[in-house]
Amino acid sequence: MISIIIPVYNQADKIVKTLESLVEQTYQDFEVIIVNDGSKDNLDGVLENFLNKTESTNTWFIIHQQNHGAPSARNIGWRQSRGEYLFFCDADAVLIPQALAMMLSELSAQPEVSYVYSSFRWGHKLFKLGPFAAAKLQQAPYIHTMSLIRKSDFPATGWDESIKKLQDWDLWLTMLEQGHSGLWIDKILFKVIPGGTISSWLPAAAYKLFPFLPAVKKYNAALKIVKTKHGLI
Repeated sequence: MISIIIPVYNQADKIVKTLESLVEQTYQDFEVIIVNDGSKDNLDGVLENFLNKTESTNTWFIIHQQNHGAPSARNIGWRQSRGEYLFFCDADAVLIPQALAMMLSELSAQPEVSYVYSSFRWGHKLFKLGPFAAAKLQQAPYIHTMSLIRKSDFPATGWDESIKKLQDWDLWLTMLEQGHSGLWIDKILFKVIPGGTISSWLPAAAYKLFPFLPAVKKYNAALKIVKTKHGLI
């Protein structure tokens, strides 16, 4: 079984499309754990309305906590999960119907691999991530959070809640240090709806041309924190 863990903060306007894409999956042996990270919109009402209408036979859990950030919400969901596999899904992402089936098939066929990841779209922008390489991963973040992970290989410490940005890079580096690697699926398995509070993106040129932008400063500061933690500086 796959445990799908969704941290959500003020995404009531987007999460229904995410949930609908899960109901439409060709692979249906999963549970969904939604962690409401202190949302102040009408998330509870939206979720109640969706669950009352859906004919899904899967198990759906809704957990509430005060706003502590996505890493904390993901850890809450992971600790409550019952599946052999973990899939940390963003609340502004929409999966193609075959996404879970394809990821599980690839992961099952590669017992030496701890997780699989795919290319995706952010709005109209294509992120073609490329094959897994330890050296590439140590240089810069390039693997998205939305990867299918063997629960047995997931770090016992979970997500580092002290890291506020680039948490996914920190996770993959931690797993690399523990001897775990990933596998790229050369397919676009999901798209991210722009404008969310968890997923964000700036053109690569912005980081070189506009270092004074607040978003760029935060990104560079986060790079330094993760690199320092993993001895990459």
